[in-house]
Formats: sequence, C-alpha cells, structure tokens
Amino acid sequence: MRPSGRSFNELRSVSLEAGYAPQAEGSCLVKFGNTHVLCTASWDETTPPWLRGQGRGWVTAEYGMLPRSTHERTRREAKKGQSGRTQEIQRLIGRALRAVVDLQALGERQILIDCDVLRADGGTRTASVTGAYVALAQCCAWAARDGVIKENPIRDSVAAISCGLVSGAPAVDLDYQEDSSADADMNFVVTGSGGLVEVQGTAEGAPFSDEQLHALVALAKAACDELKGHQEAALGDR
Repeated sequence: MRPSGRSFNELRSVSLEAGYAPQAEGSCLVKFGNTHVLCTASWDETTPPWLRGQGRGWVTAEYGMLPRSTHERTRREAKKGQSGRTQEIQRLIGRALRAVVDLQALGERQILIDCDVLRADGGTRTASVTGAYVALAQCCAWAARDGVIKENPIRDSVAAISCGLVSGAPAVDLDYQEDSSADADMNFVVTGSGGLVEVQGTAEGAPFSDEQLHALVALAKAACDELKGHQEAALGDR
C-alpha cells in the first residue's frame, strides 16, 4: 500500500484554475495534491536577438520556489543565484511547450512562461508543465481572437507526470514522501496525441528492468491522458 492510501495508478487530487491571474494574457493555478504552482504566460512582441530575421518566434520559461514552499525556508534565488536544478527545470518546461507550438505561426515574437511554486510536495516540475500549457493555450487563444496573430500556433496539448517504483511496484504521481524513498524516479512529458516529449529516469539503488520501464510508461501515458481532460475542462470553463 502507498503511504497516501492511493492505488498505484491513482493521481493525487488535481485542480487547474485557468485565468487565476487576470493581469496576464494567460494563467493557471495548478494543484497536484499539496503541490501548488502558479503559472502565467506573458505576450512579448520582441524576439530573442539570436532569432531576429528568421520569421519565427519562441516560447521560454522561468521557474522558482517561494522561500516557504517547503518545510524549511530556502533563500531566494534572486539573492544567491539560480541553482542547477532550477535551470534544468525551466529548460524542461520550455522544451515541453515548444514541442506543441508552431513557432513559424507565432511569428517574430515570444511568450514568456513563469512558474512559481507556492507549495511543494513532490512533482513541482510536472505540475508546472501541466499548468503552463493551460496558461500558454489561454494566451495564444487571446492573441488569435484579438487578431494579434492570424492563427492559433498551438498544434497539440502537453502534460507531465512523475512515476516511480514504490516498494518495488510501479506508481504514478509521487508525493515528496514517496519520491524521497522510491527505488526509481521518472518524469514523463507526453503530448495529447500520446507522443513522448521527454523521459527522465534514475534508479536510486538497484537497476530497474525493461518490464518495469514499460509499466511506468503505460502509467504515465494513462495519467497524462487524464490530465489532458483536466486541461480541456479548465480551458472550456474560460
């Protein structure tokens, strides 16, 4: 049995509230259990210098954890500088979103994604990707509706989930207690059509088998399909 009492294929309680920050072109407050992340999407009519003159745009992301999002206060990275973990996660978010955006249709402009962790209980990067997509979709819908761009550049949805081996059994959506003691820990980014964008996986002790890997992939795809439904419901409400 999992410490939370959930079955091995059961997600935590999921909530996606689109439009949470009305000042932004797109926003979403995403909750995976006790992990809460505020995601916003900001439209920018400029493009990175290295992309100028190429006729395509960019989607990039920044990620951060508030000082008391965890049990002990952590120093703000604005004072101490970004950690390698932060840089890795925000690059992951950017890659995940660019995988479902037609950058040519976006034109020479960019969308800036901000993911701020309010409460952390495991899976902050996967919650960020899932909520950031909702914010991105809302932002692009606004731009297409108001004639800022000719067509919506989003070509598919994308979500992410953590999986791992808990007491030797494949489990989905690990909270902090499970993540800190799992035999293997993996993160999956999956498109709405079922394509794998990114797979991150590490054995914490003994290596895991092909059969266990296939079981984790199946769990992740089923979970991301469920998350897709939550995303569609959140965007439909808006």
